Amino acid sequence: MPQEMIAVLMFSTMLLMMITGQRVFGIIGFVAVVASIALWGTGGYTMGFSAAMKLMKWYPLLTLPMFVFMGYVMSESRLAEDLYKMFHVWFGPIPGGLAIGTILLMVLISAMNGLSVAGMAIGSTIALPELLKRRYDKLMVTGVIQAGSSLGILIPPSVVLVLYAMIARAPVSELWLAGVIPGLMMAALFIVYIAIRCWLQPSLGPALSAEERAKVTMAERLAALRAGILPFAIFASMMIPFIYGVTSLVESSVIGVVATVAGAVIKGRFTRQVFEVATRNTLAISCMFMWIILAALAFGAVFDGLGAVAAIDSLFTEQMGLSPWTILILMQLSFLVMGMFLDDTAMLVIVAPLYVPLVGTLDLGIPPGDVLVWYGVLYTVTCQIAYLTPPFGYNLFLMRAFAPPEITMGDIYRSVWPFVLIMTGTLALLMLFPDIAMWLPNQVYPD
Repeated sequence: MPQEMIAVLMFSTMLLMMITGQRVFGIIGFVAVVASIALWGTGGYTMGFSAAMKLMKWYPLLTLPMFVFMGYVMSESRLAEDLYKMFHVWFGPIPGGLAIGTILLMVLISAMNGLSVAGMAIGSTIALPELLKRRYDKLMVTGVIQAGSSLGILIPPSVVLVLYAMIARAPVSELWLAGVIPGLMMAALFIVYIAIRCWLQPSLGPALSAEERAKVTMAERLAALRAGILPFAIFASMMIPFIYGVTSLVESSVIGVVATVAGAVIKGRFTRQVFEVATRNTLAISCMFMWIILAALAFGAVFDGLGAVAAIDSLFTEQMGLSPWTILILMQLSFLVMGMFLDDTAMLVIVAPLYVPLVGTLDLGIPPGDVLVWYGVLYTVTCQIAYLTPPFGYNLFLMRAFAPPEITMGDIYRSVWPFVLIMTGTLALLMLFPDIAMWLPNQVYPD
């Protein structure tokens, strides 16, 4: 059977099995192992075992539970709640100020967590009730929280970029640095949109009244400002030694955990319940990611053995005559379509064995050492868009789970489109100007 047909058969079998509702890692691993045995006989049994050994030996994977634990400790100990109070005091007097503060809150949470779901949980439980109480437009605030929480998978320490690094064999440190400027640029565009929209339509985000502003003294403002010192200190203690090469990636993640726990202890909020909830959730999420990576490595090994990537590259470039940029755009469009039905990890596992090697062969005018890092940022931004894309975007259903009854599914669908357009514009800029993503890693790690 031709290599192309085997690849198509593997993908179609995998997609059909997903209709059954079984776990993604089980389906992908099953297809990989069955295909390896069918192709290479009893020798194929070792493929899954080899993938497991490769996973266990990958030292940077230790960062995964560390950053997940940080996020849950911050959420459960209400350190994020202090941050929102600070933004409420300082940004409330301007139209749309609380929505702008929510975006800034999401940026800070992203810089200490690396997961979208943590930002969604914090924004929905802390910011959403306050915004609705202040008579903010429900479409505006649901869009703000969904878009802001998606920054968690782009701004370091992004767990999604760690997963991509494992599968693509790309350096995590460069991927994280490549996500900084695009993530902050996207957050800035969100803020500009909110500010302009609320300036034109003040009813969408009314400012605090004169009476409410008068109740807050300058002493209270300065006291609220101190709430932001701790999260910045946690982030600085973790990232500055890493960027300057004093600590390794894993050592920095441990510093981040210690700093977060110390902050919760200083606040008197690190209780037994906080520790138990954070530990249980960290274990569950870490195991899920490890199973997915294991399945992806096994699936990718089958593709490597088949030589299917070279065959598909030949199909696109030689037989169909597509240009490298056309192929890249089609790859991104396929991510958007899949994102309507799958989460980011499932998308990456399904297409990484094909897309990651393929993008390395395309002549895009980007240095070979940069192309996988740059593509990792493109993939992550596309996942952000997919998170917000109806009918089955990941954040849409998280929002439905957290939102009060007066916010309907129709409201949630309508609220995201301005932010989807902003994200799409950011993606286009990153494709046209790769240096937006690559400038910072090239400065820190010059060739």
